[in-house]
Amino acid sequence: MVQSPLISVIVPVYNVEDFLDQCLDSIVNQTYRHLEILVVDDGSTDGSAAKCDAWAGRDERVRVIHQPNAGHSAARNAALDVMTGDLVAMVDSDDVLHPEFVDTLLQAMHRSDADIVVGDYVAFYGSEPRFPDSTPDSAVKHYDQHEAMLAVFYQHGLTHSPWGRLFKASLFDGLRFPLGIIYEDLAIIYPLLKRCRRVTSVARVLYGYRQHATNSMRVFSPRRSSVIDVCEQLEQDMLCSDRQYLQAVRSRTLSAYFNILLLSHQDQATDHHDLQDRCWQGIKRLRGACLLDPRVRLKNKAGILASYLGRWFLCSVLGRRYTPKP
Repeated sequence: MVQSPLISVIVPVYNVEDFLDQCLDSIVNQTYRHLEILVVDDGSTDGSAAKCDAWAGRDERVRVIHQPNAGHSAARNAALDVMTGDLVAMVDSDDVLHPEFVDTLLQAMHRSDADIVVGDYVAFYGSEPRFPDSTPDSAVKHYDQHEAMLAVFYQHGLTHSPWGRLFKASLFDGLRFPLGIIYEDLAIIYPLLKRCRRVTSVARVLYGYRQHATNSMRVFSPRRSSVIDVCEQLEQDMLCSDRQYLQAVRSRTLSAYFNILLLSHQDQATDHHDLQDRCWQGIKRLRGACLLDPRVRLKNKAGILASYLGRWFLCSVLGRRYTPKP
C-alpha cells in the first residue's frame, strides 16, 4: 500500500437535512486530506439533495450521486461501483467523525498490515458527540481471520457495522451489500471476513453515533425481523460449509431472537403474535447448547436463565428494562 493512499468515504443520504451539514463538515475537515467523498442522495424528499449539491460546489473532493430511493444498501453499492480509492470508509449521514478518524485508522493499518481497522464509537444525543481526549497510546488488538469471526458472532469486541472502520477497497471486489433488508451489514460480514488475513481494533473513540427518534435501530418495526432471516441463513451456510463457526453464529442468532422478542413486546400498538412465537421457539431451540458454551456472552446466558422461568417472565419483567443497543 502506498504511504498516502486515496481514501473513498461513502455517505448514503436520505432525508437527514437537519444533520447532514454536521456530518459532511466532520469529513471534509479530517486531518488526512487525500479523500474522495462519495455522497449518495437516495431519493431524499426534504432539503438533503440540495445540501449535497452545495457541498460538492464547496469542496472539489465531494462527488454527489442522485438516485431514486432504494435503501442504504443500494446507496452504498452505487458508491462502491464508482469509487477509485485504495481504502474505503463508510459514514452514516447523521453521524459525526473525530477530526483524526482517518489519520488514526490509517496509521494503525500501516503498522499492522490489517485488511480492516476498527475504531471505537460513542453514542450521543443532541448536537455534539463528546470525544475523549487524544490517547495516542490507545490499546490495539489484532485478530486473525478465525479470531475475528468468533469476535463478531460471539459479540466480543467486534461488531458487524460498516461504519467506524477503514477497509481495504479490494475486499469489495465483486462483493456488494444485499438489497431490501435492514441488517445488510450482518449479511455481508461473513464473506468480508473470509477475505481478511487480519483485523485490527484501536481503543480510541473516533466515531459519533447519533441517537434520535427516527433512528431505525432504536424503533421497532416488523422489518427489523430481517435480522432473524439473516442469522438463520448464516446458520444454514455454516452447516453446509464452515461448521467451526456454527456455534458462534447460533449465539448471534439467539441474540436476534431475544432482541426482536423483547422489542416487539414493547410495541403495544400492533399484534406481533406470529413473530413473537417464532422468536420464542428459536430461543427454546438454541438455549441449551448456548448455555453450555463458555464463549457465549453473559447477557445471553442471563436471558437463557430467564427464559427457563417462562415466556411471560422474560417479556414482562426483563422487557421493561431492555434498552436496544446499536
